[in-house]
Amino acid sequence: MATSKYNKLKRCRFLELDPTAVGCYKKSTRTSGRKSRKISEYGLQLREKQRAKFIYCVNEKQIRKYYEAADRMKGITGENMLALLERRLDNVVYRMGLAATRQQARQLVSHAHFSVNGKKVNIPSYIVKAGDVVAVRENKKSNKYFTAVKESKLTPAPKWMEFDAEKLEGKIVSIPVREEIDTPIQEQMIVELYSK
Repeated sequence: MATSKYNKLKRCRFLELDPTAVGCYKKSTRTSGRKSRKISEYGLQLREKQRAKFIYCVNEKQIRKYYEAADRMKGITGENMLALLERRLDNVVYRMGLAATRQQARQLVSHAHFSVNGKKVNIPSYIVKAGDVVAVRENKKSNKYFTAVKESKLTPAPKWMEFDAEKLEGKIVSIPVREEIDTPIQEQMIVELYSK
């Protein structure tokens, strides 16, 4: 499993990214110590790819595979790639509000706390489809963590997903489109970088 060895706030400053995009709600008073200089087109494209990797907690090999899969699909490649990243099981758990960050969601999935359509799944990169039901497994619902989550105020699920807080399960209503994805990424720049 790929791990990020960077301090979240430092990485967010470097990528010029709002820390809330990765689930970090600390405030940083520091500014980047670098002198602002003009960044080349390649540098801008590379930064967008690094943002996507950092936000979705994927490594270079994984994001390349998502690009290649999106390129084979019908439609706009960049939007297809973002939809694939959004449909990862760890991201779905994060979007349901059952984890504070994508890293925490990844750990919960790895520890086999979730099932997809009644089958145990412990692979964070598992891609869910429209109509799939993602739920906390029956023997894990009594866990202290999930009882606390159930009592807390959960963030609302996105439009492409229905979430039942009492049953701790969500249903994928449709495949997410770009308008329903609030991630601050310019996916077209990533496509331009990989299509060279």
